[in-house]
Amino acid sequence: MDTSAHPTTDTDLGDASRPDGPTPPARRRRTVLLLLGLTAAMSATALVVGLLSWAPDPPDPARPLTVAEGERLAAMRVTNLRDLRAGVRVTAGTGAARIELVGWVDWSRSLLYLDVGGPGAGAERGLVQRVGAALVIRPDPAAVPTPAAPPLVPPADRWRLHHLPPSTGLAPVLDLLLGLSADRPDALPAAGRWVARDTVAAGPVDVLAAPLPAATPSPAATPNGTGAVDDGQPRYWLDRNARLHKIVTRLPGVGPVTVILNRADRPTLRPVDALGGRPGLPRALTETERRRLDRLPARLRAQGGGATATLTAPVGTDTNLRGSGWLSWTTRTAYLAVADLGVPDRRSLLWRDAVSQARADVPATAGGGGAAETPGRPPLPPPAGPWRSARPGTDDLSVLAGAALAAGTDVQRAAALWLREDVADGRTVDVVELSATLGRLRYWIDRDGSLRRLELRTSAGMWAQLDLSPGVMPRLPPPPRPPGATRPVRGPRPR
Repeated sequence: MDTSAHPTTDTDLGDASRPDGPTPPARRRRTVLLLLGLTAAMSATALVVGLLSWAPDPPDPARPLTVAEGERLAAMRVTNLRDLRAGVRVTAGTGAARIELVGWVDWSRSLLYLDVGGPGAGAERGLVQRVGAALVIRPDPAAVPTPAAPPLVPPADRWRLHHLPPSTGLAPVLDLLLGLSADRPDALPAAGRWVARDTVAAGPVDVLAAPLPAATPSPAATPNGTGAVDDGQPRYWLDRNARLHKIVTRLPGVGPVTVILNRADRPTLRPVDALGGRPGLPRALTETERRRLDRLPARLRAQGGGATATLTAPVGTDTNLRGSGWLSWTTRTAYLAVADLGVPDRRSLLWRDAVSQARADVPATAGGGGAAETPGRPPLPPPAGPWRSARPGTDDLSVLAGAALAAGTDVQRAAALWLREDVADGRTVDVVELSATLGRLRYWIDRDGSLRRLELRTSAGMWAQLDLSPGVMPRLPPPPRPPGATRPVRGPRPR
């Protein structure tokens, strides 16, 4: 074979054909690969060492407030009042005493509407509304432990005036929520500190430490883990516009309290009827409304002469009355069976006319029966029993019954104001408020001129209601006279 046409070269034979080893280019390639491998190994080692030894930068140390931060904190309560309302979620206390609240605060009307839960809720488990100092609850012992946002339109039934016992942790928490508003800035905090930066759902905030405003409960001083006493200064999560998003503090008798505010959750709240119902815009009566009010007494006497009546009256401290019966405007007579929710097995029978009244306390079974929340109508004829006769009293129940009877004879029109439009028994009504000698009254008058409800402002600052359904009345005879008693002289019947 002729190999002269394809001479063998050093390249064809490769590095192995050379007795002195690889060529210079091959050596360079191997050197580069070796250096790259060493570099990668060193980088990996450095990374592992760095990860094991890395620590985050320490947070900025706490420091005194700047002037701008102090001014924001001083303006916080005014900002709350300006923003009107906010959603709230509260956790107060620990362990078996912990209570949880979900709902809303309306600083513009000093109104709270909350669902109360948690293992420490006790008798207040359920819905709560508070306007100023007046508190009503709708207890629900069977409610799940974890509260949820209350219905925007509150239930109409089972609300009752309630007095919070001093031992409950709910009272200072409610005071704290309502105390977070003011109509003027607070004084600049002298002992305030900037603590940290944080981020909430609405954006970045500063965490500031300072005493609670004067209108809110004082924080408790508690031992810390070192055996020293912590000053208990609350922490405020405050944004650049002086809007509060969170507060953490401690309250005496309660323990740790965390309040989270949702500034975007701002529905218009409706107080329940016992607290006055929806707010109105008082104005003078129109001519049509005034004529309807003028004709009310004659209208009441013409509609079968009377109405069945249902009483809902929060009066006094923790006294909640429910009742049913009849009113006759032709004879100016009222007859009601009244239950006190605190004494469910008793009934008080109330009979009154224009000049006198009589009462008798009987067992529930003899006083119309029914549950205390929905008592039955009183028995006819009135039963024999320990009737006590007297002139009409000045207690809220007597005043409300007297005002209802007086509506069939005369209405004080000079001070009447239209308050709002509402609904009663499925009918649109005009709520007319007036200041009478008997107290502040509200007439709920439908467009046909019928009186559907009468309300009285009670001595407890609540509103008692007498709901009326006009119709033909049964005869309402007077109760039996005690032996030796004389029948009081009645006034003239209305014409």
